[in-house]
Amino acid sequence: MNVSRRTRIQKTYEALFALEDVREIFRRSLPTGLDGGEEREFSEALARVRGIIDGIEDGGGELPSGRVCDGIEVRSREEDYININPIQAAGRLTPEARKAIISYGDGYSTCDHCRKPFRLDKIGRPPVEAFHRELAEFLSMDVARVVPGARRGFQAVTQSLLEKGDFVIVSSLAHYTEFLAVEVAGGVVREVPLDEDNKVTAEAVAEKIEKVKAETGSLPRLMMIDHFDYQFGNEHEVRGIGKVAKDYGIPFLYNGAYTVGVMPVDGKEIGADFVVGSGHKSMAAVAPSGVLATTEEWAERVFRTTEMTGDVTNRRFGIKEVENMGCTLMGATLISMIASFPRVKARTAAWDEEVAKSNRFLRELSRIDGTRVLSELPRRHTLSKVDTTDSFDTVAKTHKRRGYFLSDELKERGIIGEFAGATRVWKLNTYGLTSDQVDYAAGSFLEIAEGYGLKIS
Repeated sequence: MNVSRRTRIQKTYEALFALEDVREIFRRSLPTGLDGGEEREFSEALARVRGIIDGIEDGGGELPSGRVCDGIEVRSREEDYININPIQAAGRLTPEARKAIISYGDGYSTCDHCRKPFRLDKIGRPPVEAFHRELAEFLSMDVARVVPGARRGFQAVTQSLLEKGDFVIVSSLAHYTEFLAVEVAGGVVREVPLDEDNKVTAEAVAEKIEKVKAETGSLPRLMMIDHFDYQFGNEHEVRGIGKVAKDYGIPFLYNGAYTVGVMPVDGKEIGADFVVGSGHKSMAAVAPSGVLATTEEWAERVFRTTEMTGDVTNRRFGIKEVENMGCTLMGATLISMIASFPRVKARTAAWDEEVAKSNRFLRELSRIDGTRVLSELPRRHTLSKVDTTDSFDTVAKTHKRRGYFLSDELKERGIIGEFAGATRVWKLNTYGLTSDQVDYAAGSFLEIAEGYGLKIS
């Protein structure tokens, strides 16, 4: 990596941290102004910031410590490298979200102007209430809530709908959190088998429903199906599945962890009763964050309010929603999602361009003899699974660094995010990369392959 670039990045972080030290002076001073000692401290701190900024400009001098504080390293991988990590791509924060963290990092910062009825989704300043309305509209649903990750959206639905022993239809590629959400509610999962292309079809879902009905004498209580799964990034027949759900009268939870925030999602057009998304995976928000949206039909049930009364105090908290434990996302987590939302909405319109870049990258990668794309082709998503057993793994078998040789070579070229040490089956994601970055990354893989004598078509 270019030394000057590395220095500039680290000094940028150092300047940001130095400005936080300036900010701290104001936080512990009186509202009437700084006293003499504080003024001197302020001037010294500003001089330090200016010196660091000069270092950013010329790119010289020594590297800073590279630490936030003792024991915590600066995380500069998004500035230092091209990151193709399969789960991090669409969770990169926007500049607005990063600024939101600086300003709203304090624990209860969203509660500054909380007034009756004292609930998160009713806060008007910052515009939390308005965001909830926009979120529902964005997903073409009636009501929406923010939740601590997609998994808590699953849980809110399963705890609302299931009774002990109820059956739930899931995909054979379902994420483990779907299983846990069913288990915590006392339900039982039944998996839909995949077709020869590792996809879930509407026909297979209908067959599984009939099988459960024949075995138990009753229909499944809920259906949870991913639009794109996390293993292959394959697109499943969610619209057909939504029709099957309606035909059988089974509520359908659409898992949009890899779609909400990166591509257009119309919940009602899909036929979903519930839409779940991930803020930190696909909406450029701080973790843990997610969204849960539903129709008017189910809103009162899933977002039910507490009816419990204290036996000594007779206290009631009727406005608090039970499945959301009253309030969910607070502080920088929520505000980061709100701050990123305008860009997130806009970027969904460019989904076809993102998919095109993914296909372009994989076409180049596939030029390396022995490299196979295990996901459906052409790609309909930017998350993909590849098999390099007959290409890069042949090098790993005799290399002194074994599979880590590929990670070493990529890192030298400023690329990270592939599974370290993996040269057989692994995943990657090109979402959010510029065309130049995509071409550079593809060219780097070809260059490495050529350097180790692998044939290139």
